[in-house]
Amino acid sequence: MTSVAPDGSKVTLDPATTRVENTVPVQTRSERFHSVNPDDFAPVTGREAEWRLSPVKELTALIDGPLDGGDYPIEVDAPAGVSVEFVDADASGRGVVAEPEDKLAANAWSQVSRVLSITVDAEETATTRVVRKDLGATPRAAHTLITVNEGCHGRVILESYGDALLGENLEVVLHPGATLELVSLQEWSEDSIHYASHFGSVHRDAALTHVVASMGGHIVTVNPSVTLAGQGSSGELYGVYFADATQHLEHRVYVHHEGPDTMSRVSYKGALHGKGARTVWIGDVLIGADATGTDSYEENRNLVLSDGTRADSIPNLEIKTGDIAGAGHASATGRFDDEHLFYLQSRGIPEVQARRLVVQGFLGAIVQKITDEQLREQLLDRVKQKLRDTEESQ
Repeated sequence: MTSVAPDGSKVTLDPATTRVENTVPVQTRSERFHSVNPDDFAPVTGREAEWRLSPVKELTALIDGPLDGGDYPIEVDAPAGVSVEFVDADASGRGVVAEPEDKLAANAWSQVSRVLSITVDAEETATTRVVRKDLGATPRAAHTLITVNEGCHGRVILESYGDALLGENLEVVLHPGATLELVSLQEWSEDSIHYASHFGSVHRDAALTHVVASMGGHIVTVNPSVTLAGQGSSGELYGVYFADATQHLEHRVYVHHEGPDTMSRVSYKGALHGKGARTVWIGDVLIGADATGTDSYEENRNLVLSDGTRADSIPNLEIKTGDIAGAGHASATGRFDDEHLFYLQSRGIPEVQARRLVVQGFLGAIVQKITDEQLREQLLDRVKQKLRDTEESQ
């Protein structure tokens, strides 16, 4: 095999020892390369399509470096019928859903020695709360496997606080007839970095509600990928985030309609305030050739509260069958609706309070999707605190 060198001369290459990069772009989202071995991925430069919107330099330690993949302190409140424990990675059964699609996720996967296993065997929905705090500045890898057995129902809330430099993979398996509400709350300290890949597999007549709430942290990336594998399965994916001048908050969502008569709803809403506040949202929906009867819709809305912010919002929809119930997508980024403000002010509400009410209502529409009252109130209070901080900075 020959290749052309930069000076125009021809160079003979040995196929047995030479790695040839595929120069043909991936034509469909489901064909993206995946592996649990980070060496199988090309070096990350930041110019790649999947990395060009991310702060790669600040993620280097997680992309290429050594990571502590052992267990870590957690606080658990679990009802009857739900088990939460760390198990050896080799005996955990992980890898049943998907494999990493980027080098950082693969690096984290390869260095985990202990997996947090959550198994739901309950017939009635109850809340399991897992809290982790102050993981420290040491680069760390984590892996969580959530299994909801056939006909079982659960609600799992994962809360994260304090310091962290964390690369994480999370797998969710819903067996036939199962339901799960999974909420991932990121309330890290202002210097923390967290990059998480969530993978979900939803089987026949099962239903997954997945909610991401990103409020704290310096760089927070949560990328949910859900496959609606069984007939009649459904997935509702929601996200709420509020970025200030010190934050980069990123969410890349992928829903693969694989089985027939499946339904998905994706709705992410965010607010940005302060020079340098940055958000990235990419939504991919793939309706496969066998996914007849699919009903799908995705949207992303961003509310800009000051100058100097940037919100990237890119929805994508790919359809491989003409026999669907419906599919659509939407994206919008803008400032306050003057008509809303005028309406409130005309009824005697001061401008500052009117702005506060508009933002609370905008983000609260997603917060209300969470069925746990305690967490709902906690998030609404957090939004109010963020708004007070923006008012004080003006």
